[in-house]
Amino acid sequence: MQIKKVTDPAFRKYGRILSIEVPDLLERLSKTPLPQDVVYVPGDESLEDSAEARMIQDSIYGGMPVQIGYCNGSNHKLNAVEYHRDSEVNIPVQGCVLILGSEQDIEEDYSYDTSRMEAFEIPAKTVVEIYGTTLHYAPCNLSEEGFQVSVILPRGTNTDKPVLSGTFPEDRLMTARNKWLIAHEESGLGDEGAFVGLKGENLTV
Repeated sequence: MQIKKVTDPAFRKYGRILSIEVPDLLERLSKTPLPQDVVYVPGDESLEDSAEARMIQDSIYGGMPVQIGYCNGSNHKLNAVEYHRDSEVNIPVQGCVLILGSEQDIEEDYSYDTSRMEAFEIPAKTVVEIYGTTLHYAPCNLSEEGFQVSVILPRGTNTDKPVLSGTFPEDRLMTARNKWLIAHEESGLGDEGAFVGLKGENLTV
């Protein structure tokens, strides 16, 4: 699929570039594991002790408690989309590709057509805010090296799912705290209980 620059005007409805530098956070992130598959850690103590952590919490999240974790590895497929009730900040060490869509395009039955999605190159060390209404999932490789991406979210996100009554229709999409997910049938996530509702191609980078 076509990969656009994050500076392309098409990115503006999905997020924005944050003009800040986070050298200590990036140095600590570069020391986290880089496996052949994908690993996600919601909160990492070393990253949360970085020199820039308090500034991110206070200036970007308005003083709300945050967690600073990472998503590292190698990936070329979309597989699923997720969204939260707030923005997510991503900071890659090596650069990565994010495949993005809009929550507003989810159908009433919670299906979603992947042909609506767009891919964007996030250069190394670029700090981007992904809006809460933006559909996203694991980064994809920009190079054979893989990726190490810091993932910053309100504290508690992507931890244990709350106990749900099931009476609210959107409950079927929730797979963790503050995480609603729609999987593609090719991902295998349906076998783990995820809602399978992605229509069309399982996009590849």
